[in-house]
Amino acid sequence: MLPLLMSAVTNERHDTPVIKLNQPDDSHKFRPLPKPSGRYPYHLPLEDIQAASDQKLVFHMVGDTGGILNPDFQSKVAAEMSRQFNIANVAHDSPQFLYHLGDIVYHHGEAEHYYQQFFAPYRQYPAPVFAIAGNHDSDINPDNKIPYQSLDAFIAVFCDTASRKINFCGDTGWKSMVQPNVYWTLQTPLANIIGLYSNTPKYGVIENEQRNWFIEELKAAGAERPGKAILVCLHHAPYTADINHGSSLPMISFLEEAFEESGVRADIVFSGHVHNYQRFHKQYPDGKILPFIVAGAGGFDQLHSIATIDNPAFSAQHPLLQDVKLENYCENKHGFLKISLSRVEAGINLTGEYYTIPHQLTVEGHAELADRFNFCFDV
Repeated sequence: MLPLLMSAVTNERHDTPVIKLNQPDDSHKFRPLPKPSGRYPYHLPLEDIQAASDQKLVFHMVGDTGGILNPDFQSKVAAEMSRQFNIANVAHDSPQFLYHLGDIVYHHGEAEHYYQQFFAPYRQYPAPVFAIAGNHDSDINPDNKIPYQSLDAFIAVFCDTASRKINFCGDTGWKSMVQPNVYWTLQTPLANIIGLYSNTPKYGVIENEQRNWFIEELKAAGAERPGKAILVCLHHAPYTADINHGSSLPMISFLEEAFEESGVRADIVFSGHVHNYQRFHKQYPDGKILPFIVAGAGGFDQLHSIATIDNPAFSAQHPLLQDVKLENYCENKHGFLKISLSRVEAGINLTGEYYTIPHQLTVEGHAELADRFNFCFDV
């Protein structure tokens, strides 16, 4: 394990997830889901987009990239991911795509802000971009002079029925992706990547229709083990120790109940929403460890700190937070993930690398490796 970017987790900061106390109920912010653009069960084979090896899969992952007050951070993160293509050993290390964990455009997912916050920074990114929507992507600006529905722009960019030039992409020539729904599964030769849509409220809301779909997806993905790993992605972080959000008890309950009902547990869970990097390990009674990774420092100018143990606004004392340990974090730099999956005799091996960029933008320098983790999924 690489050292922490701040100081090591000490008594001053929580080394477990926390909840933020006395939070108001904002479930009224829930937005109805748009109609799917594809057919149930909302699968997209990677081979429909590009050639895919059955021995190794490499891709980038990042969340919360939109920038308003200072767009330099999002541009630097995008540039550093693009630079990795130029230095990679193409046969082994070159990423095949970017998987975005949501909050592409702040604050209300408006089409007119996609150019500044997404198309322009990522115009040089040389691979396809897939995405799940974040709470800001799905929110609506009531003051916009042109009325629009939740996720209108996101659907146009990522959930089109055919790939075509987007009419609000400016001079980038960006073409739409063909994801079949706002919740969907990217099928690859080495993993099923299940993307959930957790809507607009601060701690996420997932209704029964999507819950039933998720349970069936877990069962179907479980039947393909050990030849394929199960990666679950959702925007709202189930576990976090940050001072802005705190852990999402609704998302923890949602996942654990789905794992129990389906009889299938994910191999790893990725999320954004929180503007930092955190790696948690949850140990179950059977001894298995499930990693929960937060990677939401992709560009929004404000980063979120880890809560200190003397802050009375936060608590680590909740039954849903038991047996979860914060293994590593970075609270003071923007960054992104590079995920590598490879086929081994026992099953699927996953290696994750988290890269950070210099936070003083006047300082020359490229992304630096800040954390590395490795898991072999054999069941």
